[in-house]
Amino acid sequence: MSFQLHLTGHVKSVVDQTLPGLVADLVASGVTAGDPTLWGEAAEDEASKRLGWVEAVSVSRPLVPEIVALRDELRSKGVTRIVLAGMGGSSLAPEVIAQTAGVPLVILDSTAPGQVLAAIDGDSESGGLSQTALVVSSKSGSTVETDSAKRAFEAAWRDLGIDPVERIVVVTDPGSPLDESARAEGYRVFNADPTVGGRYSALTAFGLVPSGLAGADLTELLDEAEASLLEVAIDSPDNPALVLAAAIAGGDPRRDKLGLVTDGTHIVGLPDWIEQLVAESTGKEGTGILPVVLLPVSPEIEAKPADLQIVRFVDEANEFHFRERHEGEILVSGSLGGQFIVWEYATAIAGRMLGINPFDQPDVESAKAAARGLLDARPEPSAPAFAVDGVEVRVSDPALAVSGTVAGVLDALWAQVPEDGYVAIQAYVDRLELPHLEGLRELIAADSGRPTTFGWGPRFLHSTGQYHKGGPANGVFLQILERTDVDLEIPGRPFTFGQLIEAQAAGDASVLSKGHGRPVVTITLTDPQPEVLALFEAAQ
Repeated sequence: MSFQLHLTGHVKSVVDQTLPGLVADLVASGVTAGDPTLWGEAAEDEASKRLGWVEAVSVSRPLVPEIVALRDELRSKGVTRIVLAGMGGSSLAPEVIAQTAGVPLVILDSTAPGQVLAAIDGDSESGGLSQTALVVSSKSGSTVETDSAKRAFEAAWRDLGIDPVERIVVVTDPGSPLDESARAEGYRVFNADPTVGGRYSALTAFGLVPSGLAGADLTELLDEAEASLLEVAIDSPDNPALVLAAAIAGGDPRRDKLGLVTDGTHIVGLPDWIEQLVAESTGKEGTGILPVVLLPVSPEIEAKPADLQIVRFVDEANEFHFRERHEGEILVSGSLGGQFIVWEYATAIAGRMLGINPFDQPDVESAKAAARGLLDARPEPSAPAFAVDGVEVRVSDPALAVSGTVAGVLDALWAQVPEDGYVAIQAYVDRLELPHLEGLRELIAADSGRPTTFGWGPRFLHSTGQYHKGGPANGVFLQILERTDVDLEIPGRPFTFGQLIEAQAAGDASVLSKGHGRPVVTITLTDPQPEVLALFEAAQ
């Protein structure tokens, strides 16, 4: 399937003005050649270590037979259920690959105790722990969520008399703490290319090992990607990566919010992967592009705020335009492998246009450090500003709580959104138990009148979390927590999964409010199932 972009209206004018400069500056061929000077002197050192993704297709080819052989070996032993413990780029790309291929892959990118237990226990349809293998993916080898999941699975297998060495597959950078410990313990290890950052790792071992073990056709995916490589390498106005970069990062004033809409494409979940790629790459030094994952009927589609550019994913962009005519939008179609390549190139080029380093993430560590501090000190939770029918409300500024009602607090929070701002909903809950909570996004987008993002905590901390702290200071934040009797020990750690997710939420709220002066409202559901309905009513 050829990659197609169809542009009309304002965005076409932006590209017409911006594209010639990108072609003349030989940006595309420079990226392909691995030129680290493209992003300026300050970024040169980091860029010199982070451009391996342009060669990922050829580097990853030899992995395919190894992954297929391991998949066959596991299946011969009755191991048919694959769970992936990973965060950010380590989980989002495999999730898209597996969903699009229609193969089952359980994603564990949460520290919610109920979600961890469900991943361990399995079910009658997918199989239980005795039929499960775990892929542990961590580039740094020190990710607390991934390490905690590994410890919990190891203990559960030992309780069944199963040696975890037979069931755990590790993907990490060579020489990382996880690489060294896993090899010492006898685990099967796949090393990824250390010159590829996590969010650019879709076509490396991080994307391929879990999805391949789950049954995805990796050769087809790499063939799709390879077919796009020549297009994105040429300094030409027909280069789709240059066109896309110009469309999302050009213009004056620039539309700095990107509405990502899936509308009839065969690819499942691509906007979630793009969200972390673009937000974490560009959200720094007070600038950035904020992806907003939308439905075809989302309020922002009708409202058309001036700072929002719609990107619509379809199966045939040119044909879709002539049939549907979505003026002013970016219509995109292509294979999954092609989408990975084009968006990676376009995001790196957009970083150059914005004058930032697209390969670092300077603000991600702050929330982790705050969570570690809370786990060490273990302070008592702060008293709520008020509680209504079991729903506890905490606020960064007492003025937000003067109404004494949940609806009033939300209205006060929306009033803090500037004209060019956004709302971020952060749900630190078991999303298997409260999947409908994601629907709150639509109500809040309508109620606040501004683009609204939704992130499951703590996974968004490894993606849009960078934008929240490093991007423009125009966001307001609604945290949703739950109180539950379900908890799970983390073997070898002095804290539980319940304490970990609580510390992650509190740590991020502290960094946002005290460190960056952002308005934060934290709503804790003490009886989640009935109280979530009250939250929906308040949001309306």
